[in-house]
Amino acid sequence: MRRQGVNIAILLMLGALATASPAEAASTKVTTKAIEAEPADDPGGSSATNADPAYAAFDDGRYLTALDLATKAAASGQASAATLVGRLYAEGLGVARDPANAATWYRKGADLGDPNAKFELGLLTVKGTGVAKDPAKAADLFEAAAAAGSMPAKYNLGLLLASGNGRPEDDTKAAKLIGEAANAGDPQARYDLGQMYANGAGVIDDDFQAAHWIGLAAEAGLPDAQADYATLLFKGHGVAKDLTRAAWFFNAAAEKGNPVAQNRLAHLYAAGIVYAQDLETAAKWHLLARRAGISDGWLDKLLGDITPEQLKQAQTEADAWVERVAPAP
Repeated sequence: MRRQGVNIAILLMLGALATASPAEAASTKVTTKAIEAEPADDPGGSSATNADPAYAAFDDGRYLTALDLATKAAASGQASAATLVGRLYAEGLGVARDPANAATWYRKGADLGDPNAKFELGLLTVKGTGVAKDPAKAADLFEAAAAAGSMPAKYNLGLLLASGNGRPEDDTKAAKLIGEAANAGDPQARYDLGQMYANGAGVIDDDFQAAHWIGLAAEAGLPDAQADYATLLFKGHGVAKDLTRAAWFFNAAAEKGNPVAQNRLAHLYAAGIVYAQDLETAAKWHLLARRAGISDGWLDKLLGDITPEQLKQAQTEADAWVERVAPAP
């Protein structure tokens, strides 16, 4: 039985991340945010070797040559070659991005038995990109790839099971699959497993296990995990209390654009905790968090208490941060 408050969201759009719910600085609420696994560096898996001319061309960035060679190899029945062609069309490498054509080639690779093709086709199918959206078929594809040992497939199948999307909801099976991916070193899987321990979803709730897995994801650089782990460190929840480390992780996540971390970092500067009190810097981080939708009446009052010059400087620094960090449109 899932505990009330568990929120395991499948965000399978490329690059999509969920922002944490607005929370006060002392909150320890943890919300799971899951994204798809990144494609493997080797688009064809273990069947593709450095001796394969198509993959050698791909690795060198000679995408048109890779397309030509892989198309010919796929015609002769090489599964990994069909997968490579699918990736070139999926990512628009050397050719115009064409999700429908990518799906066709991934399907060919899947039919020829390549688990990587099954995984990639599953991602397109669960999103309805270039192919009809069908979570149940996506789950079948993930399941087949997972049976061949694909950790990204296990992870994504776990997400579907956790949400009851394409498969009946089963937190226990979801935790097992996500746990395998976590043990294999995937930072997002480690973060999600930590969330499951924090909420007792598919596993017995365990604050120490939650902090352990969230901490590993934080150390790997996952911004949402850094923000949550910092909160656990700040309160000593499942881990020894350590304000200095908490501040470091809040700062790391804030610099990467996590609005909750920006809000909490603003509190640290405003109150002079760990850092020397700096109302101008506090205002800067508050302005950035507020832009992202984090409301905070106490920090709003701070904006009214500082001088117009300080507020102007804080706004200038916030604008400079956005210019430096925000991705180009």
